[in-house]
Amino acid sequence: MFKTLVRFGILVTAATVLAAAGAAVAAVGSALASPPVSRETPVAHEPLAEGYQAPLDGPVTVTRGFEPPSDRYAAGHRGVDLAGAPGQIVRSAGPGTVIFAGTVGGRPVVSVRHPGGFRTTYEPVAPTVVEGQAVSPGTQLGTLRPGHPRCPVAACLHWGLRSDEGVYSDPLTLLHRARVRLLPLR
Repeated sequence: MFKTLVRFGILVTAATVLAAAGAAVAAVGSALASPPVSRETPVAHEPLAEGYQAPLDGPVTVTRGFEPPSDRYAAGHRGVDLAGAPGQIVRSAGPGTVIFAGTVGGRPVVSVRHPGGFRTTYEPVAPTVVEGQAVSPGTQLGTLRPGHPRCPVAACLHWGLRSDEGVYSDPLTLLHRARVRLLPLR
């Protein structure tokens, strides 16, 4: 391969080969760490997980996971449902500004815009914050209400993550990053 490239006037150094190999490994690792999606599914940029926390105190118990839609208008579950208790405090997952605290479709909802071009949504939450209020990770947004559809426990928090471009992502990515591990070729 090197002789052919040199014949065409291209100089290949060991650093170039290593850089290309590193990029290929990173791309493969990234693809393996992400769930499969169809070509029509918009894929969001992964937000930074540093400085974010779970919106409910205690262990995180997912009762229904993130199910990305096959395209922008298809059915899916655009967030995760977390087990909780009626009246439990719901906290902001990260720093930002409350952009909505009110009712949507008869259910109380709070949305927070975060730095980096994305927002988190919490539902059903009776708000204790107001629109325009600055919040930090752990700031109380409100209290969890019962009545979330398909909830197998007394109350579930539907927690969503959406980019400003309207692309939904798994909010659990805010809590941890997928690890990429390199394995030997054998």
